[in-house]
Amino acid sequence: MKNKLPVENTGNTDVCLFVEPYGEDFWMKPGDTFEVVPLRDSNVQFSVAIAKDLFTVWLYEDGDPYNAVLDYEVVGTNGEKLACGHQRPADSGGG
Repeated sequence: MKNKLPVENTGNTDVCLFVEPYGEDFWMKPGDTFEVVPLRDSNVQFSVAIAKDLFTVWLYEDGDPYNAVLDYEVVGTNGEKLACGHQRPADSGGG
C-alpha cells in the first residue's frame, strides 16, 4: 500500500496546495480533500509548511531532505488525478 498525504480544506476560502520541488499548484475549494501520492511504493516521508491560505508539501525518500521524491500525483476529492493549476483563480498571479 502506498504512503499518501491527505490534505483537507476545512475553511471557507480557497487554499493553495503547493507541491515541491516542481512548484505545482492545486487549488482547493472549501470542503475539498486532495491526496498527495508518491508513484513508487517506498519509504516516503512528507514535510508540510503552512502559511495563510497555502500548504507547501515536500516528499522525501527515507526522510532525507537531499533525496526529494520527484514522481507523485495529486488526487482529487472524487479520485481523479489533478493537473497543475487545478481550480486556479484568475487573480492568483499564476500562469
